[in-house]
Amino acid sequence: MEAIARRDERSACSPGGGALLRTMQQLNRRASGERLGAPFSTFIIMFLTSFRSSVARLMCLAGALACAGAVYAQSSGAARADARSSAGSPMTPEAVHWPTRPVRLVVGFGGGSSPDFVARVLVEPLAKLLGQPVIVENRPGASGNIAADIVAKSTDAHTVGILINGNMTIAKVLNPSISYDPQKDLVPLSIICTAPLVLTAAPQVATMDARGFLDAARAAGSKWSYGTPGIGTIGHLGMELLKARTGIGAVHVPYQGNPQVVTGLASGELQLALLPPGLAEPQVKAGKLRAIGVTSSRRSALVPDYPSLQEAGLRDFELEIWTAAAAPASLPAPIVRRLNEALAEIVRSPEVRQKLFQHGYEAVGISGDALIRRVKADTAALTQIIASRGIRLE
Repeated sequence: MEAIARRDERSACSPGGGALLRTMQQLNRRASGERLGAPFSTFIIMFLTSFRSSVARLMCLAGALACAGAVYAQSSGAARADARSSAGSPMTPEAVHWPTRPVRLVVGFGGGSSPDFVARVLVEPLAKLLGQPVIVENRPGASGNIAADIVAKSTDAHTVGILINGNMTIAKVLNPSISYDPQKDLVPLSIICTAPLVLTAAPQVATMDARGFLDAARAAGSKWSYGTPGIGTIGHLGMELLKARTGIGAVHVPYQGNPQVVTGLASGELQLALLPPGLAEPQVKAGKLRAIGVTSSRRSALVPDYPSLQEAGLRDFELEIWTAAAAPASLPAPIVRRLNEALAEIVRSPEVRQKLFQHGYEAVGISGDALIRRVKADTAALTQIIASRGIRLE
């Protein structure tokens, strides 16, 4: 029996027979092609039974296991590489333990503004989910672009911007010299909430419906002024679009924020403005401002008593403001995903939705591909208004 075993060993390993060598090559090819599936294991069993010697079988089995181990390691490495590729970046030690210090929410407008309110609504639930304090930092100026620039250039992985439409869409179109590009330097995280605008008039303006108000505005020409929270904001671009569609000639007066616009209207320095519902409605109820209509296709659930401007015959005049969270484009993808998940959970909260609604915003939580499409669509629409009206930062 020993003689037979030695003969089988020589036959399996000899240059003339080369059976084991050929077997190893077949095993390697088959294991590589089939990723160690059922056909591969069946092939091994069938081949091992072809050897009469137990020694030869053991040698072949050892070779098969070596091939399998090598292929498994190769396929596992490929799987890990695929996972890293789909994630956008590897899971760095910083991302695993993030956040390691307080998270900063940078707002482009002062206290009392709508973006500031949205940021403060997010503070408590975001801190609970992340396990670190969340701090609001107001950096007003340049229609919110100062804050957006701070976010775009941040490298601490703990800075998030609470920004408005213009900061994330047409900032570079309005002013090619600004040092950040919203399309390249910011990664959108989520549109937190949206709202139409309310066309609002000073209390000194005679009470009339929307048609009568637009007729009076046309007759006043440049004697009337309208206020906005800055050049390139939706309040500014929307009013310029309204002027183009209706022939009114009101002069633009930019302010640092909408609270200052409200003060200008109440004092009679301004005659009209487009304001967020959350700021306009309390002043209207108090008799300090007049509501003319909303910039939506139909009456808004936020202010159901106000007619839409389309009811006044202004067809296809729809404008919406939104407040969004954005991070620097350099932020590692795992951290971006965690922020996306946290913000989505917060916006789904009934408590947060109620707070936003009471302040004149509808919670939406748009993220991912839908958010990218929305940013691109708004960029195109707002760019058209800028080009047609010749708007530039002064």
